[in-house]
Amino acid sequence: MVHLERRPAAVEIHHPVPTTVHRPAAPLMPVQPDPASAVQSIVLPNGQVVTGYPLTPAPAPVPAARPAVSRTAVNIALGGIGFGAVCGGLVLLTSFIAALTAFITQLITLAAVIFGGWIAVQIFGATGRHSGGTTVNIRKAVIKRSHFHG
Repeated sequence: MVHLERRPAAVEIHHPVPTTVHRPAAPLMPVQPDPASAVQSIVLPNGQVVTGYPLTPAPAPVPAARPAVSRTAVNIALGGIGFGAVCGGLVLLTSFIAALTAFITQLITLAAVIFGGWIAVQIFGATGRHSGGTTVNIRKAVIKRSHFHG
């Protein structure tokens, strides 16, 4: 069995060299250098050379502004206020119903007293005086053979 030994090939590092091109003179404008356009080379621990553009880290996302008070707390507070308003109205409603019931009870009692008094006057007031009606005196009668003898 033949065992071949592999040796790493020689690593060549190429650095880009800017070329100068002679152009006609043009007005120069100040330009800020772009940090991402510079080519960099990195030698790794195993001897590899990586050449490329540097990466700029992405900016961290800005968290959305949160309101000072959460919506849930606002909804609970509004529900409590509404419930308190309803309870106050229910207390007033039950008080009104109780007062109306007492008033109707008093009216029925008053009507019964007045009507009962009028009936009592009609029954007991007629015995003491004559009101021009017919008076019938019943005497001892003898009934013989379907004839009335008085």
